[in-house]
Amino acid sequence: MALVNSNESFVTREKPYQYMIPTSPMPDMGMVLVTGASGYIGGRLVPVLMDRGYKIRVMVRTPSACLAKQWPGVTCSAGDALHLETLGRPLEGIHTAYYLIHSLALGPDQFDEADIKAASNFRKAAEEAGVKRIIYLGGLGDLTPGLSDHLSSRIKVARTLSNGPIPVTVLRAAVIIGSGSASYEIIHSLITRFRVLPLPSFLDSLCQPISIRDALKYLVGVLETPETIGKSYDIGGADILTYRAMMKEFAHLLNRRVAMFHFPLNHIPTYAYVASLVTPVPAPIIRSLMEGLRNNVVCRDAHIRSLVPVEPISYREALVRAMDREEQDQIRTRWADTYPPAHELAIKLREMRKLPRYTATHSIESDRSAAHLFQSICRIGGKEGWFNANWMWRLRGFLDRLLGGVGIQRGRRSAATLKIGDVIDFWRVEDLVPDRRLLLRAEMLLPGRAWLEFNIDDNGNTRTLQIKAWFHTRTIFGKLYWYTFVPFHSIVFKDLIKGIEQAVLVE
Repeated sequence: MALVNSNESFVTREKPYQYMIPTSPMPDMGMVLVTGASGYIGGRLVPVLMDRGYKIRVMVRTPSACLAKQWPGVTCSAGDALHLETLGRPLEGIHTAYYLIHSLALGPDQFDEADIKAASNFRKAAEEAGVKRIIYLGGLGDLTPGLSDHLSSRIKVARTLSNGPIPVTVLRAAVIIGSGSASYEIIHSLITRFRVLPLPSFLDSLCQPISIRDALKYLVGVLETPETIGKSYDIGGADILTYRAMMKEFAHLLNRRVAMFHFPLNHIPTYAYVASLVTPVPAPIIRSLMEGLRNNVVCRDAHIRSLVPVEPISYREALVRAMDREEQDQIRTRWADTYPPAHELAIKLREMRKLPRYTATHSIESDRSAAHLFQSICRIGGKEGWFNANWMWRLRGFLDRLLGGVGIQRGRRSAATLKIGDVIDFWRVEDLVPDRRLLLRAEMLLPGRAWLEFNIDDNGNTRTLQIKAWFHTRTIFGKLYWYTFVPFHSIVFKDLIKGIEQAVLVE
């Protein structure tokens, strides 16, 4: 079913990354480094730069083969801005570095110190490597006593990066709207899951949201405009709205009647916790973002548009484009996929010194092809659910979220395709071999480590479809947890494996 009316003239079916950027490419300037390439902004910036002919290196904490496949020709280097000694190799031979690193997922009590340390380390390493320029995407706001910790941290990072000989171009944005962005996911979930919304007074602050496509245009545009070197600019969309008005506009586009009324409680931790129970965005990030809602975040000048003449789209158009991406199942990156912090550093099953002791295996024989079976496996989770006993999966996810875990609300980026690193509810794809194997690593709160493995073995005329649960623990509580849930394995996994095959039969 279409999400928007057919008379919305600005809905287009553009080819990926072919944005009308009003500047000319300069691919001969040298190599460009994109930090935070596995994140929401960085993951979208890399393909745009590729399309314009730049030589690109990405810095991630743990390089993976899937990045090389996703971005052919892009070199990948390991580096962690919190550890100065790891930054030399990623920055070697770099002309311009995009600094797109933040520590919001650590929560309001930790991210400020981590952000400043990371920025300081990066500046020092960039100076030693001879980097010519840094481009940083920060937040709108002035460093005053009333500014939220999140926004003040963004400003401190900009100052830290600029406290050296390397010229830094700073772009300052408010809310970024796009499919998969944190703000979009929060608003979308609240509007679609509630008919009545009590709203605090701080949602009457003013905001100038910008679409992800326009933010990318500016990020690329300043790279290609030498006049912007060493300067700071505000970037925003075409509209200035209250957050309350933004929610009403979203409800109108979805054709949903949602009663919104003023509520005297302004306790942000409470709102963040409740919102985290129904959105893919975790409470620490929601809380940090909500702290910033107390401040007006509006562009003070539009000087950037005389140098990078972007014609920003409206908030309404940004929403429609985001919904259009969802409807086409073409979401490229999501904030929810970057949580929990340092997930890419988690111990892999193949890295275990000994395979986990506790296992549960279930299998069936099928005459369906390996390709069809694997295609069915790759549809689990998200809106489609887990074929059978969905209430048990949802209950487990809800309890996990109540306790501060990732929960089941993260869903999945695409309903039809998977790649290594993708999120499936409270699991993450750790390994994927087409038509043979899918390995998921648990990211819910557990007294140990867990994996769920799907294997397809070809026996000639038939295929063996197997599900195997792995659990590693060294604690008494962990062992008790395992044996408590053993009876449920026979119910859940047998139903799941049957559901996978039955889904093939109805194709």
